[in-house]
Amino acid sequence: MADKSRPERPHVSSDTVTTVLKRVIAENGRDHIKGYALAVLSLAIVALTTAFTAWIMESVVNEAFANKRADLVILICGSIFLAFVLRGFATYFQAVILSKIGNNIVARYQRRLYSHLMALSVGFFSESRSAYLAAQISQNVTGIRDVLNMTVTSVARDFLTLVALIGVMLSKDWILTLIVFFVAPPLLIGLRYVSKRLRSATRESVELNSHVLGAMQETVQGITIVKAFTMEAQLKDKVEGIIARAENRSNRIARLSERTAPMTEAFAGFAISGVLGYAAYRSIYGGILPGAFFSFVTALLMAYEPAKRLARLQVSLERAVVNARMIYEILDLKPRQADRPDAKALAVTDATITFKDVRFGYSDNETILKGLNFTAEGGKTTALVGPSGAGKSTVISLIPRFYDPAEGEILIDGQDIAHVTKQSLRNAIAYVSQQPYLFEGTIRDNIRYGRPEATDAEIEEAARHAYAHDFILAQPLGYETPVGENGVTLSGGQRQRLSIARALVRNAPILLLDEATSALDTESEQAVQKALDEAMSGRTVVVIAHRLSTVVRADKIIVMQDGAVAEEGSHATLASRENGLYARLNSLQAPVANTDKNAE
Repeated sequence: MADKSRPERPHVSSDTVTTVLKRVIAENGRDHIKGYALAVLSLAIVALTTAFTAWIMESVVNEAFANKRADLVILICGSIFLAFVLRGFATYFQAVILSKIGNNIVARYQRRLYSHLMALSVGFFSESRSAYLAAQISQNVTGIRDVLNMTVTSVARDFLTLVALIGVMLSKDWILTLIVFFVAPPLLIGLRYVSKRLRSATRESVELNSHVLGAMQETVQGITIVKAFTMEAQLKDKVEGIIARAENRSNRIARLSERTAPMTEAFAGFAISGVLGYAAYRSIYGGILPGAFFSFVTALLMAYEPAKRLARLQVSLERAVVNARMIYEILDLKPRQADRPDAKALAVTDATITFKDVRFGYSDNETILKGLNFTAEGGKTTALVGPSGAGKSTVISLIPRFYDPAEGEILIDGQDIAHVTKQSLRNAIAYVSQQPYLFEGTIRDNIRYGRPEATDAEIEEAARHAYAHDFILAQPLGYETPVGENGVTLSGGQRQRLSIARALVRNAPILLLDEATSALDTESEQAVQKALDEAMSGRTVVVIAHRLSTVVRADKIIVMQDGAVAEEGSHATLASRENGLYARLNSLQAPVANTDKNAE
């Protein structure tokens, strides 16, 4: 069997601006074509009214000031007023439409990202720092929106405005227009050079800023450890170093981006000074009315801003495309554990779990499980014990297919779990981890995550079995009490009992316990152990235990060492074996157990 345990890794894309733009348009253009059509119409109105304002300047100067035609002044002023009113409304509508489309695109990709991340394997998240991943997504998701909006705005407003104004300039004086465009090619070459250098700098900046946000988020999440170990100075130096690198990279981007300013300003200065010199010469020595000149200069000055924005478009698009490309790198990851085409729903009868010659390692250069064979009989409790690093937690991770084995088979009632749907497999499993995790929301919400359709009565019954009901009622709002971030308002034992209640309300035939009582004090452990004894009845239970006193009543104990089964049997059988691994572990823990009893 091919090894499917390896985590998905993002492929660093080198797609060009055109490639990314085509993909963004293909994914979003059809859904928003009406909105973009209205926005383009509004932007076209903005472009035409801007060109009209420049075009009518000839009539203003010649008719109102040179020929003194008072009868035309009202008509000219009215048309200018109407043009500005139309441009104002058109600007408003295009801004609102593009904002709504942009917000929809951001929301759509946020939903896609979340859904896609849920489809990726546990291995991906083990290899990716969650804080960095969250920061990277929050920074980059707007890049796709910006790619589209900048393209539409630049084409429909800036390009159309520039074309219309160039038309006005050509109609007034084609020689002056040629003077203006004489220096355009050198400007375009310079801007292309800047945009290429900006591409790599922008990606580095995004990654560094993600590291900054990720480091801050990790510090906040682990603030108690930071304080307890007086790590403030160490983390301060580390984060300040990252911030300094991010600042330097951002400064480099600013220098590269703003290099366009002297280029475009020099271009504008040369063009306008040349036009003024030529027009002055014609007016002084040729006696030509100044109306056409003023109209031309007005069009030229109005064309400066859209021309400058278009000149900077590739530079701006490079920055937005880097953001979009990094989002696509995540979306393009192929889940390693997708259901097979022939996958069927798991049919559970007595929920017997069998490991057949299972081999597994988290990386290519390590092997955790080395031909593991054992059977957890249906409706009975199987305990996994052994020294640290023996592979106990790995076994628990393989049953719900958090990872897939490199070789061998894992069977439930004779069905290879590699050939069943993950949804049906995990629906048959309740899981309690060593480190309890609670989600934002109320206590009732967190228990209900075990089974969304559970009634309030079933939730409270599960809490009673987990010995959590009494402390829940003691909370300010009872079951409606918010738990805070990861249950920060609750003790470790209380969080674990809520985690157990969440597993109990699931009412699944298979129960996985990864040292579920490790966070509990002695009194809570005894109470929860009673609850677990009741919950285990009639279920297939696989439990990991470091304290052997918690598994003495297990139907079968599997002793693991170095990724394989060293011994198996009942507590009495294994404890009586001379020189056996279990007997040795039991003798080491016996003095501790006796001390606990004497203390009681």
